[in-house]
Amino acid sequence: MKQRRFISFDWALKRLLRSKANFAILEGFLSELLKDDIRIQEILESEGNNEHALDKYNRIDIKVKNGHGELILIEIQFQRRLDYLQRLLYGTAKAVTEHVAEGQPYASVPKVISVSILYFDLGAGDDYVYKGTTIFKGMHTCDELHLSAAQKAVFHCNSIPELYPEYYLITVNRFNDVARDTLDEWIYFLKNEEIREGFTARGLDEAKEQLDILKLSGPERASYERYKEDLHDQASMVLSSYGVGKLEGRQEGEKTGKATMLTHLLQHRFGTLPDWINDKIDKAELPALEKWSLRIFAARSWDDVFSDES
Repeated sequence: MKQRRFISFDWALKRLLRSKANFAILEGFLSELLKDDIRIQEILESEGNNEHALDKYNRIDIKVKNGHGELILIEIQFQRRLDYLQRLLYGTAKAVTEHVAEGQPYASVPKVISVSILYFDLGAGDDYVYKGTTIFKGMHTCDELHLSAAQKAVFHCNSIPELYPEYYLITVNRFNDVARDTLDEWIYFLKNEEIREGFTARGLDEAKEQLDILKLSGPERASYERYKEDLHDQASMVLSSYGVGKLEGRQEGEKTGKATMLTHLLQHRFGTLPDWINDKIDKAELPALEKWSLRIFAARSWDDVFSDES
């Protein structure tokens, strides 16, 4: 029997999951990813949360409390950009500066965790979930720098990576659909928009109830369908632009190669080329270059090669 279909998580993130009534879904996902008991305190308003005309960007900034009672800022985002790694750095820096009041000591800089759900390959790697942290290693001794006892007391943490932003990259397309643990169950849902019977990951029961596409109102379903169509259009435009660019690049490369070869053959046959011939070759299109190249073997002069007669 065909599995029930659910709303894509990126659209839900933009439209439904900001509601306090649906916090359990996001709390479940974050708890499974971070291996902690995450409780959302509030959805933060920032420049990144503003509506975009075409809903191209999906980002949500959240203030959460972990199992130790520590407050953490988490940003979750979907992106489809080639410069995404730089965008990641910009986003975390902005999250820090937006939520530190002027005059506060640096010790109050919040912990930021960036979670990226990606539907494209970001770099080269075999895994589908990556975690990035900041460490300092000695250039001579290769030892790792640690916090002093005083710093641990001030910062209320035990290691330097705990102070700096953490990055989680989930490359959904690389997941092989085999759910080995509860985090994989979430990634299966992110990739396939399906929740299989027997999945036990925290938050998926709530997702099953709240993200059922059949439960959308008429206007919500119409909005969702427009959103999905827009994603298809974006993908088509990217593919078309890439394909046209690749074709044009190949044609330009072929044209350059033909022009270089024709120039060498002419020089070998007739010696140094006058400027008007170099200029004519530079401005020529591929069909003309091919025609002139065929004529050169029977030609006795420049005129025989570049005559307009067939």
